[in-house]
Amino acid sequence: MAHDDTAVPKTAALFDAGPDRWGLRGDPHVWQALRDTLSGTDLPASADAVARLLRATFEELVEVDLSAEPAPHVYRERYAHGGMVHPDT
Repeated sequence: MAHDDTAVPKTAALFDAGPDRWGLRGDPHVWQALRDTLSGTDLPASADAVARLLRATFEELVEVDLSAEPAPHVYRERYAHGGMVHPDT
């Protein structure tokens, strides 16, 4: 059996470069939490799988159901470093 030594990129690499600006003050903290949470997760093969993973991880970390909560921002104590979290970021 052949052994493939090709390194699989990790999903956390998507968070290496942040946005030029943030929507709300809590957003950088959620960004870092996503990066930390996904640090050991292999990057999925398809864009749809990446989108599903990111959405599910965001919903879990922020404790929000994006399909059910239409609020433009939510307050979460754990990300309250002077601001709120913007789900559309």
